[in-house]
Amino acid sequence: MPAKRQIAEARGRQAERRAALWLRLKGCSVLAARVKLPGGEIDLIARKGRLIAFVEVKARARRDDALGAVSVQSWHRIARAAEVWMGHRPKFAGYGWRYDLIALAPGSLPYHLKDAWRPGLA
Repeated sequence: MPAKRQIAEARGRQAERRAALWLRLKGCSVLAARVKLPGGEIDLIARKGRLIAFVEVKARARRDDALGAVSVQSWHRIARAAEVWMGHRPKFAGYGWRYDLIALAPGSLPYHLKDAWRPGLA
């Protein structure tokens, strides 16, 4: 793997660890991280009560850049992966679920945008 790619991977893993810690501090259980499934990859899967959140994590120099870093195509891939994940976990059949984004930028707390995207609206 090229050095630039390794650095990007390491930064991504660090951002995901920070986001997972933030979710735990907010009372969520992190069920899985870096989940690769047919159709897509999910950075974090978290649960709070009877709600499952499929969380995309983005770290950029500025928070606004992180908030705008997920394309509609990426959300569709995440949604496909989430459907596969939920389909294999009947114990969560009665739970609600949503797609969240955690934006990270140096010198600021993580910004958790709940319900960041909904299938069919974009």
